[in-house]
Amino acid sequence: MPRKRKLLAQLSALQNSTSLPQIGAVEQLNTTPGADASPKSSKYFVIEKRNSPQLQEDFFNQPCVSLAKSFLGQILVRKLPDGRELWGRIVETEAYLGGEDEASHSRGGKQTQRNAAMFMKPGTLYVYQIYGIYFCMNVSSQGEGAAVLLRSLEPLQGLEAMRELRRASRKAPSRLLKDWQLCNGPSKLCQAFGIDKAFDQRDLTQDDAIWMVPGQDPPGEQDVVTTTRIGIGNTGEWAHKPLRFYLRGNRFVSVVDKKVEREMAA
Repeated sequence: MPRKRKLLAQLSALQNSTSLPQIGAVEQLNTTPGADASPKSSKYFVIEKRNSPQLQEDFFNQPCVSLAKSFLGQILVRKLPDGRELWGRIVETEAYLGGEDEASHSRGGKQTQRNAAMFMKPGTLYVYQIYGIYFCMNVSSQGEGAAVLLRSLEPLQGLEAMRELRRASRKAPSRLLKDWQLCNGPSKLCQAFGIDKAFDQRDLTQDDAIWMVPGQDPPGEQDVVTTTRIGIGNTGEWAHKPLRFYLRGNRFVSVVDKKVEREMAA
């Protein structure tokens, strides 16, 4: 019996001596200056990153089409000057690929004062005016002059404030807007969120008045409808390219492509 106890004691000491350096090595990895504190292969770091309260630069730093799809289900947050926050789930986007894209404001690779934000770091807002009245909001992506247009949102929080802003932006008195009418179009969502040219060239990862947070339920491939963009009929073959994406069955989408949805169902 004494010999058995001695062997058990030696085994315990050996286990303790081999485990301590491993723990110390992990601590050193996380504290040593210059060390990579976020191992890319660890699922724990991936989960922690996914649950971060705000989408960071690495999210926006992806190819245009990929970003346009990745936006679906994410949450746009707008903090008004009075402190109220407006939240909307992104349900429809369009990708504009830059120089080669005849429907893009940066076609031909031409950079102007108006489209400068399209050439800035991914996550930069590009806000432009149409018809001299309305505004549309885009987000720059990877690729020279590439950006994603935010077409429609599903209102989640601050709906009464959105109604106030939509009412103030319209000249003629009109009936009370229903929830699905608040943000179902690129200029409507800008009105509802109080977005104008002052937001052009702002950084979504740094701004105090507008940012994005991860959505709760990322859509799967079967939930995303891929179809043609809206209002670009004079751009030749580019008018037929499938560069618009929306959440299937979502009533807050601006324009539904029933033909494509029937093909998906079949």
